[in-house]
Amino acid sequence: MSFISCGRSRRRGTNTNRIERTETERIDRRQSNTPSGKVVVQMRKEGGVYHVPCVINGTEMEFIFDTGASDITMSLTEAKFLYKQGKLLDDDFVGTQQYRIADGSIHEGISVILRKVEIGGKMLYNIEASIVDNEAAPLLLGQSALAKFGKISIDYKRNEITFE
Repeated sequence: MSFISCGRSRRRGTNTNRIERTETERIDRRQSNTPSGKVVVQMRKEGGVYHVPCVINGTEMEFIFDTGASDITMSLTEAKFLYKQGKLLDDDFVGTQQYRIADGSIHEGISVILRKVEIGGKMLYNIEASIVDNEAAPLLLGQSALAKFGKISIDYKRNEITFE
C-alpha cells in the first residue's frame, strides 16, 4: 500500500496530551471548514470511556471522545480498511510524524487528511488525522476535529455532547 511508504516528515513541539505530536512544522495545503448551529449527540459510555458516532469519508465509525488527543487517531487496521474501500486515497497521505503516547514512549505515525468528518450531521472538511502503527489502537476523536467546533459542552448525566 502506498501509505506505508509515506516519506514527508514534519516536526511539532511537544505537550502533555495523551497522544501528542513532536513536530514543529505544519503543512496547511488544504483548508478546513467549520460548522455552524447547535447539535446534540448521544454518547455511549463503556467502562468509563465515552464513545461518539462519526462518519469518516462516508464510513460509519465509533470514536472514543478524547480531549487529550492532539488528532483524530486511528489504527493501521481502520486505515487499511478505509484505503481498500477507496475512502482514503493516495493524495490524502501527507507524511509521517512522531507521537508521544500516555506511557511516555514515542512512536511514528502517518499523517492523513480526512476529507469529510461528520458528527451529528455537522460536517468538517479536510481534518488532519493520524494513523498509528498499531493494529489494535483505539479510534480517538481528538483536538484536530474538536477544536473546529468551537464551544463543546458535555452532559454526563444524559451522556450527551453538544456542539455549538
